[in-house]
Amino acid sequence: MASRALYSPRHPVLKKRDDFEDVLEERRRSSDLRYALRCYTPTLYKGLVPCKVSMLKSIVLQSDHLQCVIKQVSSESGDSTECVAEEASLILDEMAHRMQLSTVRFFVFTLSKAFKRLFRSVCVNEEGIQRLQQAVQEHPVVLLPSHRSYMDFLMMSYLLYMFDLPLPVIAAGMDFMSMKFIGEMLRMSGAFFIRRSFGGDKLYWAVFSEYVKTMLRKGYAPIEFFLEGTRSRTCKSLTPKTGLLNIVMEPFFKGELFDVSLVPVSISYERVLEESLYARELLGVPKPKESTSGLLKARRVLSEDYGSMHVYFGHPVSVRSLAEGKIKRSQYNLLPRYIPQKPSVDTHEFLNDAAFRLVRIQEENMVLKPWVLIATLLLQNPDGMDLSSLTEQTDWLRHLALAFGAFLDWPDHEACSEVISCSLALHRRLLSVSAGHVQLSVTDAPQVETTPEEAVFQRAVVVLSCASYRNQILHVFLRPALLAVAMQSANSSRKDDIYNCFNFLRNMFSNEFILCPGDSVQDFEEACYLLMKRGVLQVLEHEIVMSASGQSTLAFLCSVLEPFLQGYQVVCRYLCEETNENLTEKEFIPAVRSFALKLILAGRLKCFHIHTVSASLDVLWAFEVLWLFN
Repeated sequence: MASRALYSPRHPVLKKRDDFEDVLEERRRSSDLRYALRCYTPTLYKGLVPCKVSMLKSIVLQSDHLQCVIKQVSSESGDSTECVAEEASLILDEMAHRMQLSTVRFFVFTLSKAFKRLFRSVCVNEEGIQRLQQAVQEHPVVLLPSHRSYMDFLMMSYLLYMFDLPLPVIAAGMDFMSMKFIGEMLRMSGAFFIRRSFGGDKLYWAVFSEYVKTMLRKGYAPIEFFLEGTRSRTCKSLTPKTGLLNIVMEPFFKGELFDVSLVPVSISYERVLEESLYARELLGVPKPKESTSGLLKARRVLSEDYGSMHVYFGHPVSVRSLAEGKIKRSQYNLLPRYIPQKPSVDTHEFLNDAAFRLVRIQEENMVLKPWVLIATLLLQNPDGMDLSSLTEQTDWLRHLALAFGAFLDWPDHEACSEVISCSLALHRRLLSVSAGHVQLSVTDAPQVETTPEEAVFQRAVVVLSCASYRNQILHVFLRPALLAVAMQSANSSRKDDIYNCFNFLRNMFSNEFILCPGDSVQDFEEACYLLMKRGVLQVLEHEIVMSASGQSTLAFLCSVLEPFLQGYQVVCRYLCEETNENLTEKEFIPAVRSFALKLILAGRLKCFHIHTVSASLDVLWAFEVLWLFN
């Protein structure tokens, strides 16, 4: 039965973790062809056999909702209803999946070969699979994976096939459809293609929403989409989008379904396939267009070692339980179900709150590898560290992270020095080890003379690649780090003063990190509890006092947020000193990047975070939020 855990009290340190199974272990011992051709008997929703693709299309086009919108568009545009209906049919043809088991079997065979070469292990929590097997029989299921790599949706379908679960239909961007052969293969494996932006296209939105809701109402297959909307190039969670979440919840709001189960899935990589590509995109290098030729050129990644991968299927979250006391479903009875209705303000707030909490669950279930700790320390020590010091501090940081509730995959019965050596070897492209000294380094740079700007770019690629791993553990330290910076900024030990600073920082970073709306007091209390339990603070009735042994921990936590604070300060300087009032958004990003580069070359800035594309827009958004709050 779907869980209500989304709104339950959270004690991250006490959270029980499921056991994992390496699904590649069996694959390495048996035939991939025999496995791909095995008998596939998925568990079905209420025992219903899914309808054929042609029947699904017919149901969507004949639905009362779509017919109503066709008449509205016809009336507004002056085109005949037949003409608008034909356009709707073409939109659906362009969008819809055409799943075929034979194509799925081909992908299973191919991916088995690829995964065994790419990864040492792919670990899945067995209890999560069992919960999902139960959930798909009771209510329609929506899968909500985190999104850090193109590998995510391939692995999801592969695992569901492996465990005899219904194959999902996956919301994919139009970019993939332009890939010759591959785009059509993805469509026949369950992908349905949607535009990145609908604008004001009422007909497109109606076809899309009715298509998704029909599959949900009929229990056709699990729906899969990414709450973050796109891959996170920084490897920290992005602010969730609520459009598709509203669509999958609406059948429950309107009483068409008794319940819907939302299943957050956390996918963690020891080494991300696109690490250097992401860094270059953040520095302004255009994203390569998805193409079949590009995919073939990328096959060299098969010779690389990407370590282990973990997939954690979270507890199913019941939309019925989630909405209890928060959504008045009676408002949906005032009009016939098929008439389009805009979500009310209360519904918008509910969707936003639910989306943030679901992404927070994804974060909490992310399995973290030792390298994220090492990367955090190396970024705080740009001149490098002695291997002995790095080993000692990584061990200290490991215990701090575990005390704060981190889901850390640290090898049992292995010396800390051995664990660190293995991590350094896996990520050797990002660092150099010489005479017992470890330092981030441009190891692959060509041995030719470069300009200062090129040298900065090459250094920034390494730093941002490393930062993408540091970012994976930010959610563990975020709330205590906000408290540490607040204590430093408040210049007072009064609890009220510290809370006001904490709340200011929290509002400023509300688009940078996953901070659930309305949880400021809860986050403050959680930070106080974690630091007090660690012996860093004493929390009295009206005061918060640092303990004698707490200085090093608070200094580390302040350093965690320092790159982000520096980035915001640089944008402030740019806006005050050099901005042009008529600057457009497209002009603003390169201008801030050039300004930051000038500061770096002058030796006035060592932080590369602001050299990215997204950071400057996050700052502008933060200013708007703070202006609204004040």
